[in-house]
Amino acid sequence: MNPKQITADSRSLRWFKSSYSGSGGGDCVEVAPAPGTVHVRDSKDRQGPMLGFSHAEWSAFVAYARRAHRNDV
Repeated sequence: MNPKQITADSRSLRWFKSSYSGSGGGDCVEVAPAPGTVHVRDSKDRQGPMLGFSHAEWSAFVAYARRAHRNDV
């Protein structure tokens, strides 16, 4: 993966938090898919830096995380 730090206006993006995230506001990331890029940011620092991944990179990460989670259970 080759994440790129993005300096874009995050207000125009539609952000999603994982359904695995608790409502207590702990350690969470938010994701905003856009044409050509999947943006990722820290939910506790919404004005802070964002990372950008290609859709292929993000899909590979999610597939890896899903496999790793199944192996831990």
